[in-house]
Amino acid sequence: MIHARTLQALEYHHITDHLASLCISGVGRERALGLTPFAEAEDVNLAARIYEEAADWSSRPAIGGAVFALNAFPDVSGFLHAAQASRAHAFQPDLDAFWALREVLSMARDAHASIAAPDAAKQWPHLLAMADGTPLPVQLTAALLRCISDDGLMKDESSPELYRLRGELRRLHQSCMGKVKDYALQYNMLAYLQDEFMTLSSDRYVLPLKANFKGRMQGIIHDWSQTGETCYFEPMFLVEINNRLQELKREEREEERKILLYMRGLLEAELPGAQAALELLAQLDLLQAKRRLAALLDGRCLPLTPVTEGIQLLEARHPLLVLNRAKAAKAADSAHTAKSAAKPSSTVRPLDIILRPGERALVITGGNAGGKTVCLKTLGLIAAMTLSGLPVPAGAGSHLPWFSRMDAFIGDEQSLADNVSTFTAQIEHLGKAWKHLDGSGIVLLDEFGAGTDPAQGAALAQAVLDELLDKHTFVLAATHFPALKSYALTKEGARAASMLFDSQSKKPLFKLAYDQVGASQALDVAREHGLPESIIRRAEHYLLQDGQDATTLLARLNDLAANREEELVLLKQEQEKARTVAKHEREKLEKERMRLHDEVRAQATELMRAWKEGRTTHKQALKEMSRLRASLATDNDSEQNESILPSPKNFAVGQQVLHTIFNKRGVITDVDERKSRVRLDMNGVNLWADMKALRLPGQQTAQNAPGKPSSILDGAPRQAATPTSGGSARPAGAADGASLRLDIRGHRADVALAELERFMDKTLLAGFREVEVVHGRGTGALRKQVHEFLRAFPAVEKFSLAPEDQGGDGMTIVTLR
Repeated sequence: MIHARTLQALEYHHITDHLASLCISGVGRERALGLTPFAEAEDVNLAARIYEEAADWSSRPAIGGAVFALNAFPDVSGFLHAAQASRAHAFQPDLDAFWALREVLSMARDAHASIAAPDAAKQWPHLLAMADGTPLPVQLTAALLRCISDDGLMKDESSPELYRLRGELRRLHQSCMGKVKDYALQYNMLAYLQDEFMTLSSDRYVLPLKANFKGRMQGIIHDWSQTGETCYFEPMFLVEINNRLQELKREEREEERKILLYMRGLLEAELPGAQAALELLAQLDLLQAKRRLAALLDGRCLPLTPVTEGIQLLEARHPLLVLNRAKAAKAADSAHTAKSAAKPSSTVRPLDIILRPGERALVITGGNAGGKTVCLKTLGLIAAMTLSGLPVPAGAGSHLPWFSRMDAFIGDEQSLADNVSTFTAQIEHLGKAWKHLDGSGIVLLDEFGAGTDPAQGAALAQAVLDELLDKHTFVLAATHFPALKSYALTKEGARAASMLFDSQSKKPLFKLAYDQVGASQALDVAREHGLPESIIRRAEHYLLQDGQDATTLLARLNDLAANREEELVLLKQEQEKARTVAKHEREKLEKERMRLHDEVRAQATELMRAWKEGRTTHKQALKEMSRLRASLATDNDSEQNESILPSPKNFAVGQQVLHTIFNKRGVITDVDERKSRVRLDMNGVNLWADMKALRLPGQQTAQNAPGKPSSILDGAPRQAATPTSGGSARPAGAADGASLRLDIRGHRADVALAELERFMDKTLLAGFREVEVVHGRGTGALRKQVHEFLRAFPAVEKFSLAPEDQGGDGMTIVTLR
């Protein structure tokens, strides 16, 4: 757990306040304000996975083509709570409350439908499990959509009786309008009326009559205007109509009440589903706020790793500092003074906070106002946010272990009300937490022991660090004690770090240098903040008298570390630039390769189609194919010559080489010096290869998968000289005298023949004259099927069984046209 006092010291509530401001609903803001670190590591990992899946889901269009957008929705938690509490005695239904519930259920239904996409179980399984936690109220949602309109009124179609009553009311209104018009024309009343239209007063149809004409007609005066010039007059002929109107209105209200009671019954029956719908929208609102927070922080959710891997926060920035800078920039933009406004002096400086495997303590030293406390708070607040499932401002590759407890002793903890000093308060809090600390805890100590005698405080601080290391508890300590500086450099399991400063301006650089200690720079800070120079000189005099001034040595170490940090930054920039250039070149090469491959494949396919359709002869097709290969041979040879792999100087039987054309490893089984070629065994496939096409192997290359018919054409790369996908062709003339072998032993006839057909097509396009098909002896059934296939294959000139010394009737040698 993380104690509330620690969260307060880290100002964690500012994070939740900002997160709440990014929510769009009241219920979402409540969830954000109540967010605290999880109690179990599994909950943290689950929250991080749901966050990543929600980010993926919200950016993908639904089946209809639009991305689901969560809009503001009303908070019906009070209405649902009243329904829950009033199950024993029925509560009074309210149309406005049901309209708000209608909006919530409708949006939850759409959100659930978007999450439960066809591939949801693979794309975002944890988000889907969260949405499917409790079924949504189907009947209640349908009833609300049928009975309540978008503007919050009850629809006529809510029930047949309501439809009938409202229809009669409309007919009555039309009839009344007609009678009033006829009456006014018959008795020439238009001069008496303030308005030629009738109106309603006390829910009855009346005429707006001028006050000085009120005694000229028989009827009832219901009301007067504020000026007294108009009276609302009900003629006697409208009395019966108005009485019928009142009767219909009463029946309408009764029918509406029945409909509300019906929907109340549905709500009581499906109350868990309605609560689940509100919870789903609240969780989505919170997830959406997390994404907005991540955009402001340029952050990500960190993975939890085993404690043995230590702590690694790369380019970590204090979250509140980042948010404050973002708020200042937004204020400048909103005031339209971005160019003239006083912008922040600098960006938030990132820190690398690292404890390597086996290290548990990091002792940070350096000048006052140099950033030591900020470093402690950065780690503490990032850890608290990570354990709450929130994104944090840290670079890629960062990770944290699971902290079951975190205690921070930062700032002035004295209390006049409790009659305790800063030192006493730290000791009391540490004593209470001590029994709970173990290998999964972390302690942040800011100037621990500084509130008492320096010698005793330093000794006490070292003893605390010793005990924490014995407990295997992580600890970060910021200190000015010289004894702790030596301790950090010599103690096993501890690591020293120093906040750097500019040796010229004496101002902090807010950079952390490891495995060294730094000077406190108290005198420089005092001079910087206006203390009289006479006091500074006297302090320097007393410091020299005590023989404790190591400022020059530490300043030299600081300069070396600062220079090293600058060099590392430049090196990272150069590395990133080199990666970008290499990536661009790879993409460019891949595009060109794919373009050339598609072009050659299209031409080869067209040649095969023309030959099969009889639009060209077999010899013309082969001639054109040879011309195509010859046009690419120059480029292919130049690529081989530019290979970074060395060429073998001597060839010997048993030597392993790489065939650059097929991109396959092979073992030399025979050497023909006269023809400058060698015989290779490439995973059971034997062929003669030119020596100039061989290189010494580099990285391991993939071999044919076991159980699959093996062929030299299988797995070959799609190179410039490849007429079809999956096959490899040598330059024109290089295939003469060469043979390929296909092994289909142990496979069913249909599988073997399908593989043989694919193999023959690729071999033909590659320009080989002779191939070997190994089918085995067995019962001879597979051999018979192969021979029937070869007889029907148009490109086969002849075929025969191999000589006995080459396999006999277990292999067939095929000659192509």
